[in-house]
Amino acid sequence: MRFDTTPHPFYCGIDLHARTMYVCILDQAGETRLHRTMPAPPEALRKAIAPSHAQIVLAAACMFPWDWLADLCAAHGIPCVLGHALSMKAIHGGKAKNDKIDAQKIAALLRGGLLPQAYVYPAERRATRDLLRRRMHLARQRGALLAHVQHTNSQDTLPAIGKKIASKATRDGVAERWADPAVHKSIDVDLALITYDEALLRDVALSLVTTAKDHDAHTLYLLQTVPGIGKSLSLVLRYEIHDIARFPRGQDVASYCRLITGARASAGKRSGPSGAPIGNAHLKWAFSEAAVFFLRDNPAAPTLRSRLEQKHGKGKALTILAHTLARAVYDRWKRQTACALQQCLRAEGRGVGARNASLDNQGMHLIRNAQPTVKTGVVARP
Repeated sequence: MRFDTTPHPFYCGIDLHARTMYVCILDQAGETRLHRTMPAPPEALRKAIAPSHAQIVLAAACMFPWDWLADLCAAHGIPCVLGHALSMKAIHGGKAKNDKIDAQKIAALLRGGLLPQAYVYPAERRATRDLLRRRMHLARQRGALLAHVQHTNSQDTLPAIGKKIASKATRDGVAERWADPAVHKSIDVDLALITYDEALLRDVALSLVTTAKDHDAHTLYLLQTVPGIGKSLSLVLRYEIHDIARFPRGQDVASYCRLITGARASAGKRSGPSGAPIGNAHLKWAFSEAAVFFLRDNPAAPTLRSRLEQKHGKGKALTILAHTLARAVYDRWKRQTACALQQCLRAEGRGVGARNASLDNQGMHLIRNAQPTVKTGVVARP
């Protein structure tokens, strides 16, 4: 967690809403200079901070309407701190909570250097990142519709469909399996939505690839050299991380991706994990998907998973692999060099020849044609 400790003559805390905002301005001594509610448009805020425009710093929580505030500050050269809403415990833990109290607490935390910071994503790439998140939403919706067809088939104890309905060419006649007109109509709706979502996904993906190449084609190429990461996942990683320089260590990337848990300790004794998972949920999903693709597409991967399951258990094996891929992405991106498969696998570890790796979380059979004599493992860093 990062904190802004830069001293300023004036500190402005803003409790921001869609149509209104409560503004509190404190000076260095902690005296209140302004404390009132006002309309949300930028003109009202500019008038309120005009007397101390050159000496003020603004802060607000990273709720949905923060974009215009960050853009306004960037356009006029005003320092802006975006507070991490989940970590601002002083706001959530009070006996009383309202807009006036929240604005004063934000200003006080900023003045004391205790306001936890969130990342202010650059405006020029914000629209592309949001479009990419919409594509992820469509992909999840398509997956849910496919699952509903299969669940309905199992619910009515019908024979297995026996073909992959994820492919449009194999969907003809699927709805006719049900004699009940209502179920038949429900499955027709599912299949129609799946077809429509696929058309939207192709159109959005083409637009995203074109835009991403204009932004940074070389980094996308480097990300795709990491095993398990293809075009779609490289786009997610590129736009969610944005600037790898904001992470001083690979472990910081893993923490931001929700791939490690916090630790609670006192007097030298640890008492288990601490706190809720704070980080980027989209990156957590991306690296989890990359771990599954890594296992599916590399012949030597099942033996690696078997070794991880024997050492850490089935529940942790995929997470450990996702963590390793996150560190590999950080290392390759930082060094600006491509990644080879040999650099992700190395010869060490007991039982690496075991061929009893289980199925993945989706019930998918893994490739099991790895040579028993090939010893594999994970490289931490070259």
